Amino acid sequence: MTIKVPQQILDALTDVEMPRLPAGAPFDEIVQAGTHQIPVHRSGCIVVGSGAAGLRAAVELKRRGGDVAIISQSAWGGTSACSGSDKQTLHTANTADQGDDFKAMARAIRAGGAMDEDTAYIEAVGSVRAMASLQYLGLPLPQDPLGGTLRYQTDHDEVGRATSCGPRTSRLMVQVLAREALRLDIPLFNQTTAVRLLTKGDGAEQRVIGVLSMRPKMRSDENPFGLVAFLTNSVVLAAGGPGELYRDSVFPNGCFGSLGMALEAGLELVNITESQFGIGTRREGFPWNLSGTYVQVIPHIYSVDADGAEHHFLADYYRTTQEMASNIFRKGYQWPFHASRMLEFGSSLADLAIFREGQKGRRVFMDFNRNPLPVPGDQEFSLDRLDDDVSQYLRNAGATHDLPIDRLRHMNPLAIELYRRYKVDIAAEPLEFAVNNQHMNGGVSVDIWGRSNVPGIYAVGEAAGTHGVTRPGGSALNAGQVFGTRVAEHLGASGRARDPMHGTADDEIGSAVAKIEAMLRPQDGVDLKSVRDEVQARMSDKAGILCTPSEVSQALADAMELNKAIRERGIAFGRTSEAGRALQWQQMALSSEAVLAALHHYIEGGGGSRGARAICEPAGDALPEARTGPLPDYRFRGKTEEDKSEQILVRLEHDQMRISRRQNRQFDETEKSFFERDWPAWLTGAIYELGDA
Repeated sequence: MTIKVPQQILDALTDVEMPRLPAGAPFDEIVQAGTHQIPVHRSGCIVVGSGAAGLRAAVELKRRGGDVAIISQSAWGGTSACSGSDKQTLHTANTADQGDDFKAMARAIRAGGAMDEDTAYIEAVGSVRAMASLQYLGLPLPQDPLGGTLRYQTDHDEVGRATSCGPRTSRLMVQVLAREALRLDIPLFNQTTAVRLLTKGDGAEQRVIGVLSMRPKMRSDENPFGLVAFLTNSVVLAAGGPGELYRDSVFPNGCFGSLGMALEAGLELVNITESQFGIGTRREGFPWNLSGTYVQVIPHIYSVDADGAEHHFLADYYRTTQEMASNIFRKGYQWPFHASRMLEFGSSLADLAIFREGQKGRRVFMDFNRNPLPVPGDQEFSLDRLDDDVSQYLRNAGATHDLPIDRLRHMNPLAIELYRRYKVDIAAEPLEFAVNNQHMNGGVSVDIWGRSNVPGIYAVGEAAGTHGVTRPGGSALNAGQVFGTRVAEHLGASGRARDPMHGTADDEIGSAVAKIEAMLRPQDGVDLKSVRDEVQARMSDKAGILCTPSEVSQALADAMELNKAIRERGIAFGRTSEAGRALQWQQMALSSEAVLAALHHYIEGGGGSRGARAICEPAGDALPEARTGPLPDYRFRGKTEEDKSEQILVRLEHDQMRISRRQNRQFDETEKSFFERDWPAWLTGAIYELGDA
């Protein structure tokens, strides 16, 4: 039975209004740096980023008596507020269904490898608290009549731990956390872009003392770039991932993250070889992942060439109509591209096929008003001829309607409403899509409390490199909530953020401003647009889902040459208002080199295809096949178990990327807590390891 959901409910879950920001806090000081007069604001902690992870850190720290402020390039404009899919999920372990437990959940989170075992357990244990606190703040997570959380299966998840409010789950998270942040009077400096981390001391004595930012409304003759300094005892990096790194990206426009800025400050990055790629609509229109019910209703997928002719290209890859249709469905919970799923006619063979159509210059569409056409010589599509897991799911969901659009309207009407908000009616017209970059699994290397290698600097959310090679869908949202809380707990215990920073930082501000002036060369620097085009094309074409050792090696050499030119000549731009973008693209070029350096190191060390990328070479031991025969151009290295036990670290030293490796931190599942023995560590704060570097 289909229950018609009233339009006002669909509207409330699709058009999620964000709270209005109050007037910003004042800047009470001025620092003279050369010819620039820099306004200064002091705080105990600065959170860089206003997404779900950053807001969680700020709210939890304020509750613990911290003096905290948030700076944001565009409040409510980041990934968690603007991007996602109908499986933006949190993970739960709070019902008896399927016999879940924290240790099993931790094993699932870290199953892809290159992830610290203690981190996975922390995320599993913290998931219940994160979910319950969001519900307390008003997040409308769905329940059954007896109060159990409704759950379902998602990618890299065999149990079904995911739950969702619909396609806007992460935006709803931002909404309730933003309301709480404003209720707690946490200052939020909007239209403020962090461009340099300010630190004092060298080596083991280095510590953070502030963040230099650009704030356009502060531009004046005495401050032409609109620079402002936030002096602080602690910084939480929560600016999301480097979405602008790829041309083919489902990130909202303007998502630069903070990896380049972190490298310049001496922070260590980890796992930046690991990303996620999958099908989604192009960022030129409305960028959105096409996972979940978009593909589980099994629409017809086709391409169109330059002459307007349609091509039923998936029929060249799958042997039967049933096999093709079943694997279209499986993209719902096997959404990310995964090299091994190209084998044995799996679901990622569809990603390869879609990618190849794009290389031919064809546009790819899914049509919800047509069922898939048959594979030549085989039977017509029928809901009665699907693989057992697919047919059972659709029967359980009651989605036995004749057309995909009717199945979608029954299973997830919000999926239709979402695109209508952006002037695309998928009930009436086909939807264009492609294989895009969606998530960076790596980031700043942190410990179990979110601390980086530079004292006072923490990282949470997609800015932190905690996710490993693959992760169950939605666990990144959960990780941001769990570690946002843990960072606040650690800062609260340390007392570092209790009061605004005292002391001066005139020399550090002056040095940072001088470096910015040297980088911004409007007349003779490397052209800003050419930097953007070169970085994005190189990453999408040479470091996407298909890589070859020779192309990655050449891409790294080219990236190093670009950064050498930028160091020598700076970046040229037109209007003064583009100065901030110029610095962001300089840092994005640096991030690109770091990713390619780590990827080159991994490939040269014999690393196999894992996660987002297939390492293609003639000597590869894995050969995808299509209905028409083997695909030798896409022969690739298989994954290796030994790769899963360690992580690749990158640090910038004297303009060179230094690569190292370390073993994953272990978690002893047999060790048990004992109340009387362990309580004193909690009472005294020993659990926070405040004396450790």
